[in-house]
Amino acid sequence: MQYLSTRGNAEPKTFTQILLGGLMEDGGLALPVTYPKVGDAELSAMRSMSYSELAFAVLSKFADDIPASDLHALVDKTYTAEVYCNGRPDSDAAAITPLRELEPGLYLQELSNGPTLAFKDMAMQLLGNLFEYALAKNGDTLNILGATSGDTGSSAEYAMRGKKGVKVFMLSPYGKMSAFQTAQMFSLQDPNIFNLAVRGVFDDAQDIVKAVSNDLDFKTKQRIGTVNSINWARVVAQVVYYFKGYFAATQSNDQEVAFSVPSGNFGNICAGHIARMMGLPIRRLILATNENNVLDEFFRTGVYRPRGAAETHQTSSPSMDISKASNFERFVYDLVGRDPAVVRELWREVDKGGAFDLSRTPYFLRIADYAFTSGNSSHADRIETIQRVWKQYGVMIDTHTADGLKVGLENRETGVPLIVLETALPAKFEETIIEALGQKPWRPKAYENIESLPQRSTVVDVDVEQVKAFVVANS
Repeated sequence: MQYLSTRGNAEPKTFTQILLGGLMEDGGLALPVTYPKVGDAELSAMRSMSYSELAFAVLSKFADDIPASDLHALVDKTYTAEVYCNGRPDSDAAAITPLRELEPGLYLQELSNGPTLAFKDMAMQLLGNLFEYALAKNGDTLNILGATSGDTGSSAEYAMRGKKGVKVFMLSPYGKMSAFQTAQMFSLQDPNIFNLAVRGVFDDAQDIVKAVSNDLDFKTKQRIGTVNSINWARVVAQVVYYFKGYFAATQSNDQEVAFSVPSGNFGNICAGHIARMMGLPIRRLILATNENNVLDEFFRTGVYRPRGAAETHQTSSPSMDISKASNFERFVYDLVGRDPAVVRELWREVDKGGAFDLSRTPYFLRIADYAFTSGNSSHADRIETIQRVWKQYGVMIDTHTADGLKVGLENRETGVPLIVLETALPAKFEETIIEALGQKPWRPKAYENIESLPQRSTVVDVDVEQVKAFVVANS
């Protein structure tokens, strides 16, 4: 399997070559030359697989330069009931990403049973093992530079802590994560973990990561890699749970399902797009945003207009407080017929702080071919949805999952199973749960009183050179 850049000016690479690199050298994102297809017979064989078996079946199509025995060992090490079972009450977490039926045809897919209580553990734990494997084979080291609006940071740090040859430099928006999210990251005392709080919003932090990644000399000299969803391995690992959810909600391959996905950086729903392109019978991909509705605006109007810091709202679903979705470029590449010249032109405007409008182009007429629909949710909507789900089903959901459920129900089709991807446990957003329900959410014993632990972080300006200097000083 060879990988190309969405911007067309990079040499084709293998999976292991792009694994450690993040952005391609032309600033684009890696995508396979073609999406591998899964037919009816293979889907039928997959139905009875365990999660680790399913992960191997999917990932082996994309990582064919890793020996099968090694890949088997990596996924078996990653996807165990011990790793993805946090003692959550009333959950069959040992099944890994089980479906919780709210009512006939309406499901939550539990993706938050990992060590940091967020869906990103499903990919990040594998990424940590892949990194350690690749570095050990080559005798190399890696400095991971990432940006987080909340969940990616803790998931990456917990996956990489103690890994040989790996240091993590994680940027987050200063004072804009929940208290739980902040404590998860900043309380870690591992010597290979560094937290940088950026005086800005998530997009400022993400722009710094991209700027460093685009400085090829610095990137090479300092061995810079990424764990954000610009990393292809992150995205492809998330494809697996779409297959798992589909099989759990259906009895035969002629049935279709809809997935509703809370979306900020477009990585989670991009994995659903890839699963559908592979042949998984997905009738609808429902994209849910919060007040930062840049992606919803695009799917409704054809206009992609990232907002500046002044227009980015701080909300009660903070992991989606993103206005420049870095993974969106992968979908647009497919939408414009995989023409890198078009992508280069579109992102030339985005990278200058501008926007682009596809509404009057033939490309936007093809949007229906990709089965996307969208909607947005507000704080009042989240509170109402959390209250209703608790009262009606006795299930407590977090704020982001509430966004997904609200928008999913607005776009629900009769007779089509709707699977809402749960993205985090309510404990991560305790303040809003108390506001909605008047009670504290359950949290695992390992996280009791985490907010009172000593915290360690460094505050930095929105300054690429300052971040580079910190990396050099601590490498």
